[in-house]
Amino acid sequence: MSLDALENYYDLDDIISTNEKIPCKIEIPIYRLGYLDSSSVNEHLTPGSKLEFPFWMARSLCSRKRHMVSVEMPKQYREAYREILTADASVVDLHKLGPYYFSFGIHMLKFELPESPDVAKILVKSFQQRFRKVMDSSQNCYNEDTSKLTDKLDESEILLFRAGQHGLNEFVRWETRQTEKLTTSEMVKNHRKRKRAIMEDIG
Repeated sequence: MSLDALENYYDLDDIISTNEKIPCKIEIPIYRLGYLDSSSVNEHLTPGSKLEFPFWMARSLCSRKRHMVSVEMPKQYREAYREILTADASVVDLHKLGPYYFSFGIHMLKFELPESPDVAKILVKSFQQRFRKVMDSSQNCYNEDTSKLTDKLDESEILLFRAGQHGLNEFVRWETRQTEKLTTSEMVKNHRKRKRAIMEDIG
């Protein structure tokens, strides 16, 4: 298991994001699991049945030699929503589309669906467009209520916002002589630890 995979295994945010449900279609009979389909009285899941499974379950059912289910891209990553993000990603309420919009979208790319390349592009483009606004906002709200600034962000953006706020607070404390030196943020510390671990592993 790679270092990144091991870290994600214990990452609560990653666990929550992989619990997001995705549309699935049953491809072969799945016995004694009919109760998962609330619209059916059948004891078994029959081919052609459509229902939603958590990502982790759908991924497992698709990783077998015979794919037990096929999956569809969730609606928030389909063409209509991609067009909205292309128009102006900075004003979109990503938290409403999904609190783990970026990380869940990255997970969905593992299925290699026909629209996956377009989804990958819009994830990168949207993140780039929103990044500056997130960081600018974090630097211009010292000692202010930030709830209205973060309620439209996805969880990864909220982490960036908090890191920016931490840096701003530390700078103000240093500038006003409330502290003698600037401290390294936890995000930077964790990045250095991962980098050091990778270098040791390579060595």
